[in-house]
Amino acid sequence: MSTIATVGVIGAGTMGNGIAQACAVSGIKAVMIDVGDAQLQKGVAAIAGSLERLVKKEKLCAADRDAALARVTTTADYAALAGVDCVIEAATENPQLKFDILRKADAIASPQTILATNTSSISITQLAAVTKRPERFVGMHFFNPVPMMALVELIRGLATSDETIGRVSALAKALGKTPIVVKNSPGFVVNRLLCPMLNEAIFLYSEGVASAQEIDEGMKLGCNHPIGPLALTDMVGLDVLLAVMNVFHADFGDDKYRPAPLLREMVAAGWLGRKSGRGFYTYAK
Repeated sequence: MSTIATVGVIGAGTMGNGIAQACAVSGIKAVMIDVGDAQLQKGVAAIAGSLERLVKKEKLCAADRDAALARVTTTADYAALAGVDCVIEAATENPQLKFDILRKADAIASPQTILATNTSSISITQLAAVTKRPERFVGMHFFNPVPMMALVELIRGLATSDETIGRVSALAKALGKTPIVVKNSPGFVVNRLLCPMLNEAIFLYSEGVASAQEIDEGMKLGCNHPIGPLALTDMVGLDVLLAVMNVFHADFGDDKYRPAPLLREMVAAGWLGRKSGRGFYTYAK
């Protein structure tokens, strides 16, 4: 079973640059792809800033920081995927966008290259079906912030091979992560449990049962959660939570997964949480 030494990361946003950083710090070359220079420069700046904070905290030396940055290359040209061992798609949680990206990656990557998706809710089997390598297609769901979070969910599609699971499991461990292998099901394990809890917290808030601060304090002190559900929703992004709940509602056909009306309204207003400066709390830009 060959070792994955070079990873192509499609998407230079929060998840994509986090995955690229995790690879680079672990000695794995990362090719980060996005639509243009502005997005790529922003992604590299995020990696550089994160690494600098690690240096200041004395968790990384300056030489290792520089070596990690040197392992990250950027381009808008998918042709760069021809030489990578694994491609990880980390684009926005939009099925059609992911279909288009995966078709392009599949056409260029070597037949032996693994295609992985960082989707948090979309069917792995459905995504694999747009490629010509469903046996070498897998879900590889990282958690935000990627450099800090220890878990990676590895999700089998209907055709995913044991060899593919073995190779991406080894990759996750090389990145210092702990992988768990799960079956293809909406939300997999973590989001299947987490997102309905966040949605229920929004129902509680909208019904006036308690303030945002009281709901969050209740879960932090009563359930030993490190962050309250509404603050976490702001961190994840209200639009992301709404997208996941819409998938659950449609795929399970069960009204227990219906998105809270307030969640829909806040997304429509552009109140998306930290990234927009306002959600259940307000944030300085």
